[in-house]
Amino acid sequence: MKSNWFTFCVLLLQLLMLVAATSSSKSLNIGKPNNMVPKLLPPQAYLSFSHYHSSCPDLEAIIHRRLQAWFNKDYTLAASLIRLHFHDCAVRGCDASILLNSRGSERSAEASKTLRGYSVIDDIKKQIEIKCPKTVSCADILTVAAREATVRVGGPFWEVPFGRKDGKISIDREANRIVPQGYENVTTLIKLFESLGLNELDLVILSGSHTIGRSNCQAIQNRFYNFNGTRRPDPSLDTNYLKTLKTKCSKANNIVDLDGTTPRTFDVAYYNNLKKKMGLLSTDQSLYSNERTTNFVELFASQPSLFYDQFAVSMVKLGNVGVLTRPNEGEIRSNCNFVNRY
Repeated sequence: MKSNWFTFCVLLLQLLMLVAATSSSKSLNIGKPNNMVPKLLPPQAYLSFSHYHSSCPDLEAIIHRRLQAWFNKDYTLAASLIRLHFHDCAVRGCDASILLNSRGSERSAEASKTLRGYSVIDDIKKQIEIKCPKTVSCADILTVAAREATVRVGGPFWEVPFGRKDGKISIDREANRIVPQGYENVTTLIKLFESLGLNELDLVILSGSHTIGRSNCQAIQNRFYNFNGTRRPDPSLDTNYLKTLKTKCSKANNIVDLDGTTPRTFDVAYYNNLKKKMGLLSTDQSLYSNERTTNFVELFASQPSLFYDQFAVSMVKLGNVGVLTRPNEGEIRSNCNFVNRY
């Protein structure tokens, strides 16, 4: 009873303080009409879980069915779709600009040459257009596809808010300038994430998506023989792991797993690999050697459930980056490859 009475008193005090503050602010607004102008809500505030409830109620079911069919044919598409989503959001926000297929677009950039999954999104969009024409954006489809891909490999589920619109601008130079290529230092990565409204925690968490996926050997060969012009291997690579990679990467176009221990499983092996100097990309390994991020690596390596839960939180944040939601922004493409002609 005492606890309930104390809680009641605290709530009553907070209510009285709120009323007093409101009355005070109203009195200060007298004769100052500018203070009464409502602040513009951030773009992500216009997203909604119920956005398609009436206009396309079967949306998520359609996406789920088509993705399961694709994953059953090629499980590696799961990692590819997560990566495609990140590349999209990193440049101009989550507006499906990476999907535009034209000369000089992000899709044609050097930074995008190993991206996959375009046909998957096209297939899903085609099915949705049959059921809900001119209703669902490609940006929303790609965002849900990244969630479904995560779940398929054993990662967490999260609700995706809808209402993104598709961008009309896509420039290859921007992708080449912005998207990480696997050799950047931690400072550069942190600055990129801060520009997206993300932080150091999000950087380490989202890098954990490398618990699945693959890389071509060309991206890492500089670590084998002439790291940073030293004519020696990268000292942050475990010697036995280095030997293994040299064998697997006898040709530059060979493919190697990002996670050298459990490449098909969504788990914390990625972080434990970093502690063993087994990060495939130098950007990955630097997360453990840099004092600003090493504690996060240690934390997630020892707390799988924390990584699991926080990954969902950070993916929601990523999916909200730079979204186009206002009436004068973007469009709903009929074909994800091209801007509308009408």
